[in-house]
Amino acid sequence: MPDTQVRVLVADDEPLVRSGLRLILDAEPDIEVVGEAGDGAQAVELARALRPDVVCMDVRMPGVDGLRATELVLRLPEPPRVLVVTTFEHDGYVLDALTVGASGFLLKRAGADEMVQAVRTVAVGQSLLYPQALRDLIRTRPRATAGAPVLTPREREVLGLVAQGMTNAEIAAALVIGVETVRTHVAAVLAKLQARDRTQAVVLGYRAGLVEL
Repeated sequence: MPDTQVRVLVADDEPLVRSGLRLILDAEPDIEVVGEAGDGAQAVELARALRPDVVCMDVRMPGVDGLRATELVLRLPEPPRVLVVTTFEHDGYVLDALTVGASGFLLKRAGADEMVQAVRTVAVGQSLLYPQALRDLIRTRPRATAGAPVLTPREREVLGLVAQGMTNAEIAAALVIGVETVRTHVAAVLAKLQARDRTQAVVLGYRAGLVEL
């Protein structure tokens, strides 16, 4: 759990969904919902003005949708983390949002505890990786291996374990190397793939033919 309060912006075109998320998140002593947006354009405006730590972003909204809003929010100075909240498990918009840098996704039918934990997870810079769900999403799109960055065999091995949802400590144990060495490899992979975080690295790595799921 973060040491400081997590500031959250909720973006969804359904008032009842926004109210429900606010009720769940504001009940936690370490989380504060600082604003609500009814569409993507308002989400970008409020993210710029309120500087939240996390934006809970619906991907299907009128006007500026959540995908475009995610792109714009992540271009802000000191951008927040984006947690995509969606109704449909196999929504192609979710994969697009992960590709441009969203830190993870969660279904609207998720329980209150799961929602709270998801916000806390992305707030501290970690990614929400659900290997099976991510696998199903990624396989809906063709792979494009042309122009893929070159990873060393060890970097590809580390990326493959990241794709399984392993933490740095778990990867270190599996490969019998130090945690700091794992961090070095992960950082190199992120840099070569120009990925914001582990989730984006897995998506980009799979689509470039660098990792199997």
